[in-house]
Amino acid sequence: MLAPTEYALSIAEAARTLYRPRSLDDTLQTIVEVACNSVPGFDHVGISTLEKKGDVETRAFTGDLVLPLDKLQYSLGEGPCSATLQGDEAVSVSSLRHEQRWPRFVPQALALGVRSQLAVKLHLDGDTLGGINFYSTFSDEVSEDARALAPLFATHAAIALGHAQEREELTAGLQSRRVIGQAIGLLMERYQMSDDRSFAFLVRASSHRNIKLRAVAEELVADANLR
Repeated sequence: MLAPTEYALSIAEAARTLYRPRSLDDTLQTIVEVACNSVPGFDHVGISTLEKKGDVETRAFTGDLVLPLDKLQYSLGEGPCSATLQGDEAVSVSSLRHEQRWPRFVPQALALGVRSQLAVKLHLDGDTLGGINFYSTFSDEVSEDARALAPLFATHAAIALGHAQEREELTAGLQSRRVIGQAIGLLMERYQMSDDRSFAFLVRASSHRNIKLRAVAEELVADANLR
């Protein structure tokens, strides 16, 4: 078992990597790669995010088994990953072949080669962001080190993920305002409309076609660029 100073050094090194500014997709991929290297005993790691509509999506992973295993759990509503999203902070399963809580998931996971598993929730400021899922195809045991390190790592991962999501939302908002402004300018120039009437025109088109205002603006700008 690692000494307390070794835990601290391991998590500190992981945190330094996670907190470097990067895109959301890059942050997600970095989280799973660092998790695989930081938490011992697992060869497949994935991260799933809880989307606004309540859907769960696997966004990044380190091995080919992650996607089918994650989809299996979310479709069945069984397994460690589902348990963390339903309330548990962390779920550890050694010797999966002896596990009896999930009768539909376990046989199929065993058939894919899983021997042990660990899942930890990602949450920030009371909101559940998703979870990190660890799978092992070579060990029946989830070590004490893994059970201790995974929640600590998840805390830093959640902070890094939250910051990346905020940056992406800010960037998307700025891009939307920019393209809508361009579309308003085109309407004002082409039809001699005021900015208020131009914006109202875009809103009506968005409502009539049941698409986002930004999409209407992007079409208008793209059409103007082709002329």
